[in-house]
Amino acid sequence: MSENTYRLNIVLVEPQIPQNTGNISRTCAVTGAALHLIKPYGFTITDKHLKRAGLDYWDKLEIYEYESLDEFFEKNSGTFRFFTTKGRTTHSDIDYPDTQNTYLVFGREDKGLPEELLYAHPDDCVRIPMRNELRSLNLSNSVAIGVYEVLRQWGYPDLGREGQLTKYTW
Repeated sequence: MSENTYRLNIVLVEPQIPQNTGNISRTCAVTGAALHLIKPYGFTITDKHLKRAGLDYWDKLEIYEYESLDEFFEKNSGTFRFFTTKGRTTHSDIDYPDTQNTYLVFGREDKGLPEELLYAHPDDCVRIPMRNELRSLNLSNSVAIGVYEVLRQWGYPDLGREGQLTKYTW
């Protein structure tokens, strides 16, 4: 982490598919985002499918677990953005402040986030644009889109911006 006091956090509410959570854990590890998992899950943390998707980065991951959504909100504060197909604002048309912890909150693959949560925070609900007649993007793809929009707005802190060839030099 840099000297900034802010932190990007990814929150998965009751994730059901281990491969999605494994891919998301890898995205968190390579970007420095913390991963927050809210029970119940549709798998166990030791699930081979979960770890296979992010296994080589599992030790680089900062992960927190909660028994419920209420426990999560009791223990965390900052800016919350709720990613949902029901959002009225595009994910890239909203600011993600770099002065405090920012939490990108995603719901279950099959149900999304609870509507009472969305109704209570209408200005913080964001949607990734997609065709209206289709249900949704894959959860791990949605998380990656959200993470990189925040990091773009923040200037990609602490991330390598330039790659190198292995056989040649530029």
